[in-house]
Amino acid sequence: MTYILEVKDEANLEIIEAYLYYEEKRRGLGEEFLEHLDSYFDRITTNPKHFPQKRKPYREAFIKRFPFLIVYEVIKNKVIVYSVFNTWQNPEKRKT
Repeated sequence: MTYILEVKDEANLEIIEAYLYYEEKRRGLGEEFLEHLDSYFDRITTNPKHFPQKRKPYREAFIKRFPFLIVYEVIKNKVIVYSVFNTWQNPEKRKT
């Protein structure tokens, strides 16, 4: 069963900021980030319980190539992404 992906506005803003940051560092790197992120979204929607539940009810998927953590929740047939958190930031800013 594939789940429906819902990305909250705040998470979308974090994704846009990361894209712009990586594009500024090297042209095309932002696109690589988005492609990598999409592959994780595919993995999550295919098997959302694969990633650990650190703080109930939230699950966390650590992106290996880029220092980001996807914070999401599974509700019925939906995966709701609340944050695409940059782990190099102050951990106190972490959502949830």
